[in-house]
Amino acid sequence: MSTQSTGQGLVVALPPHERSDVSVARIMWSVVLALIPTTLVGVWFYGLRGLVVTLVAVGASVATEHFVARYMFKKETSSVGDGSAVVTGMLLAFNVPASIPLWQIVVGAIVAIGVAKMAFGGIGNNPFNPALVGRAFMLVSFPVDMTTWPVPGAQGFTAWNLDAVTAATPLGLVKEAGAGGLGAIADQLPSYGALFLGNIGGCIGEASALAVIIGGVYLIWKGFIPWMVPLVYLAGLALVTGIAWAIDPGTYIDPLYHILAGGAMLGAWFMVTDMTTSPMALRGRIIFAASAGVLAGIIRLFGGFPEGVSYSILIMNALVPVIDRHIKPRKFGYGTAKGGAR
Repeated sequence: MSTQSTGQGLVVALPPHERSDVSVARIMWSVVLALIPTTLVGVWFYGLRGLVVTLVAVGASVATEHFVARYMFKKETSSVGDGSAVVTGMLLAFNVPASIPLWQIVVGAIVAIGVAKMAFGGIGNNPFNPALVGRAFMLVSFPVDMTTWPVPGAQGFTAWNLDAVTAATPLGLVKEAGAGGLGAIADQLPSYGALFLGNIGGCIGEASALAVIIGGVYLIWKGFIPWMVPLVYLAGLALVTGIAWAIDPGTYIDPLYHILAGGAMLGAWFMVTDMTTSPMALRGRIIFAASAGVLAGIIRLFGGFPEGVSYSILIMNALVPVIDRHIKPRKFGYGTAKGGAR
């Protein structure tokens, strides 16, 4: 234990004494910045409507958190300044089609913030990813609108007009093909280049894998997420889908297609890496990511939905306490040597 003179006396404090300039607000606003490329791509392909959906989701999320904090928790200051509600709103918008009715995205935001986050005490206390809870609620409550996918760049699709040309997502086409084989839909599937660069139907955040990767690499560069976690998640997804593809390539699409299609990239870089809803220790986070990736592959191959990213992460969110119980971070001052404390 050490003491420090302040001019008015001695302050007694436990180590460590090094302070970090990294705050919750700094991390959250960095995530917002990392999501900008995906936002721009969504606006590029879905026009003003993509921007409107994103802004409404963010506005509803911020308003809900402010209302709960000030008028239900009776806090003197609102917690919206930390940027976490903005992140939740953006991620929720990226997990819905651009054609979603605006009132539905408002409902989804209220559930995401009010139920999945603030009901547990706010940021740092929620066991489940709020954006994914909001998406799961919307998928159950509004299944038709949540599975109607506008074609990027379709004529007549404006900020307020919902009468856009629609089509199945790449994973939807693969699921519909089923036992009939991939040969029947080969000419309908987007190329790997289209999946990577953009211009495919799906949720707003699924338009371009490259845009998501750019944001994820930025967060790695800033030191806010470990590079292993998203890659392990994608590896788990590739393992399961790769085994199925190796056994029957005429029925199952290859693992690279699974990685680039759907919400795999968004989930890997921005949801599996969520600090609040993932294990504390790095080894635990790797187990968490690998298990979620395997689950996503199983759901995609054998579940009723063509996509499995959201549910795979939510299931593993529920198992985080179990992982933390068995895999704990190393205590400060303790090494790996037999002697223990150093």
